[in-house]
Amino acid sequence: MVAGPLLRSLWSATTRKSSNCRFFPRAFSTASAATASTAPSSFLEPSRLRNVAVIAHVDHGKTTLMDRLLRQCGADIPHERAMDSISLERERGITIASKVTSISWKENELNMVDTPGHADFGGEVERVVGMVEGAVLVVDAGEGPLAQTKFVLAKALKYGLRPLLLLNKVDRPSVSEERCNEVESLVFDLFANLGATEEQLDFPVLYASAKEGWASSTFTKDPPADAKNMSMLLDAIIRHVPPPKASLDEPFQMLVSMMERDFYLGRILTGRVVSGIIRVGDKVHGIRKMDSGVEKIEEGKVVKLMKKKGTTIVLIDSAGAGDIISMAGLANPSIGHTVANAEVMTPLPTVELDPPTISMTFGVNDSPLAGRDGTHLTGGKIGDRLMAEAETNLAINVIPGLSESFEVQGRGELQLGILIENMRREGFELSVSPPKVMYKTERGQKLEPIEEVTIEVNDEHVGLVMEALSHRRAEVMDMGPVAGNVGRTRLSLTCPSRGLVGYRSVFSSDTRGTGFMHRAFLTYEKYRGVLGNVRKGVLVSMGYGTITAYALVSLEPRGTLFVTPGMESYDGMIVGEHSRDSDLDINPVRSKELSNMRAAGKDENVKLSPPRLMTLEEAIGYVASDELIEVTPKAIRLRKRYLDVNKRKSMSKRPKE
Repeated sequence: MVAGPLLRSLWSATTRKSSNCRFFPRAFSTASAATASTAPSSFLEPSRLRNVAVIAHVDHGKTTLMDRLLRQCGADIPHERAMDSISLERERGITIASKVTSISWKENELNMVDTPGHADFGGEVERVVGMVEGAVLVVDAGEGPLAQTKFVLAKALKYGLRPLLLLNKVDRPSVSEERCNEVESLVFDLFANLGATEEQLDFPVLYASAKEGWASSTFTKDPPADAKNMSMLLDAIIRHVPPPKASLDEPFQMLVSMMERDFYLGRILTGRVVSGIIRVGDKVHGIRKMDSGVEKIEEGKVVKLMKKKGTTIVLIDSAGAGDIISMAGLANPSIGHTVANAEVMTPLPTVELDPPTISMTFGVNDSPLAGRDGTHLTGGKIGDRLMAEAETNLAINVIPGLSESFEVQGRGELQLGILIENMRREGFELSVSPPKVMYKTERGQKLEPIEEVTIEVNDEHVGLVMEALSHRRAEVMDMGPVAGNVGRTRLSLTCPSRGLVGYRSVFSSDTRGTGFMHRAFLTYEKYRGVLGNVRKGVLVSMGYGTITAYALVSLEPRGTLFVTPGMESYDGMIVGEHSRDSDLDINPVRSKELSNMRAAGKDENVKLSPPRLMTLEEAIGYVASDELIEVTPKAIRLRKRYLDVNKRKSMSKRPKE
């Protein structure tokens, strides 16, 4: 009788979900428990395994494709885009973190890795391509290969992967067989330009509609009813992707590629087993390569072995070489470290990541309204949270600075914006500096990061876009009409990263929301000089209290307001954009003095224009070097770095950087 409660307590301990666990889309369910108890004890032969990454540009259909593959192989899909398990991913419709799952097909097991398509999350792609032997390159048949397609493909080719090309969205009315042939030629040229081998250039091509749930080896818009499935793609993966080259007889070794935290199990390390067999209870240790030699991080034993099957997590008792698994039991190893049998003292080679290109300074919120909304306010709490993020996300570097501030280096505004958004949802209050580009100096020459930008706009907006980008030091590389879209123009440009900071919201308003802009890091080039005038001055509050409609009516002609009546204001807070290039100090809290000649009721018919309420990403792109963003769980405010007007005036006379 004792076994029942014991088992139940064991399951309850392993089934609860951590608050910041990224990998597990759902807690271990009772169904998972049932599956775990019947999971096979034998590990798979490497010849029956296929490890595949799905790579593509943003919005080309990776996550939808993964849904269809899971459904084809019998997985229960709880909602559309089932692999997007983080709340921010579902809200924004983008993939932020790489995730692994496995599906069974014709006696083979396919470990599929879904990767982000946005340039800012390129680090997620870089660290997982080393886990796989093949890749499915998804390209929108209408748009063709874009900036991020080139980035992810370059990473795959560098690791010697042989990608399969999947032309997605062929069911669209504008997509014809000629267009597909054109895109195929463009992809072939891209392969050749990136230095692909003869074998890599001989890539198989499939046509698909992930939304409709079918793939075909020949061009069609409406396959027969019995072929409206993903069988062709699954068969092509088994045929063209080689099984992992791994030996079951050698000692156990695994390179950690992902890491999550669980409140009960501690660190959960995910990676591909490079050699040997691992069983629950085995003694293992974590090692890493240092300049002084090999360092042993920690010794321990495997407490749990897990594998993602479909959308559920299954407990397994052993795993063999070539498989991608998760393990719990060690508390200190992290991404890039090697977990191996106790006798192995040779660490596996780690993944090389591209350097960060942008940095922001996170500090304690010291505004007069600090401490009202958040629960984590101190520099120590902010530092611990940032260090924990840097452990699980290799593309972010955190460097402690002066007076409880931290320099956070990353790939772009969106990546750092997602981190700030996560922190404010967790109850943090912080002040954030505007993004700064990270320069390099080689042979006495100043170099800056240059990005490749692809823009697609209606013809009438081309002039506005070109003018705005010329102020931002962009150079046009190519320009031409968009195939299949009359009245649309595609521009290919190179632009400094600093010039693109904050441009996305300007671009959306210039093109009335009809334009597309994609960007990806290209290279470091010679500094292109000072940017043109890309922003007006701001309206700065010089009053503390509640903003009144009476004050805003007289201030409206001065520019665009960012606030509404009833909001709190303080000295140095930015409440709007000035219509001129200089800053203007104003009083938005001025109230109507009442007397026997003026009555309170006369203000009821005040009509104000709708304010421009900033999102976090817009605020990051908007603030200037002498300004900060105040981020709290309930509000995003812009402010001057120095709140006192006299201090600002004295600091403005100093020479700028």
